[in-house]
Amino acid sequence: MQTPQQIAQEIVAREGGYVNDPDDPGGATNFGVTIHTMRRLGLDLTGNGVVDAHDVQVLTRDHAERIFLEHYFIRPRIDELPTVLQASVFDMYVNAGGNAVKILQRLLNEMRIEVAVDGVIGPRTIAAVARAAAAAPDHIADAYGIARRNYYYALADRRAASRKYARRRDGGKGGWIARAEEFIAPRFHLSPVQHQERVASWG
Repeated sequence: MQTPQQIAQEIVAREGGYVNDPDDPGGATNFGVTIHTMRRLGLDLTGNGVVDAHDVQVLTRDHAERIFLEHYFIRPRIDELPTVLQASVFDMYVNAGGNAVKILQRLLNEMRIEVAVDGVIGPRTIAAVARAAAAAPDHIADAYGIARRNYYYALADRRAASRKYARRRDGGKGGWIARAEEFIAPRFHLSPVQHQERVASWG
């Protein structure tokens, strides 16, 4: 069983180093920590009185891991979810914030376990997830991973600039899809043909 620290280390490794892609709404990002997060936390690492891309660039791997553990795992109460879901929800929360929780809450409603879709992990969501995990212990993690994958595809459907994250230049699965499938059992991965069919409408 992975520890939260190990999960954070894997997220940082998966996110990679500094990037500043104009098509990415997150803006300047290092180890998965965006400039918006650093501004929200007041992380003026260069000490010049302003949080800008230079602060993002000097962020260390260890500091990024601490940020994720505190602000993306413990504070959102992901640590109170069933262990089988923690790694995937944690990873998605780093990538998509409260949408990670909304995906889970929508899944619960699809399982006929009613809960508000508000992106917040409160007592009702915690109880609902525990109930879902008890009802489908061998499937809940795959179901959430598939819902993540569907979210990414749908996001790229709506926003053409995001399609490069879901489909590589050679037509294969982009980083978003590969990331979601890391948390899905291989038997539920899309084949290359299925992926091509899913993105065919993008031209």
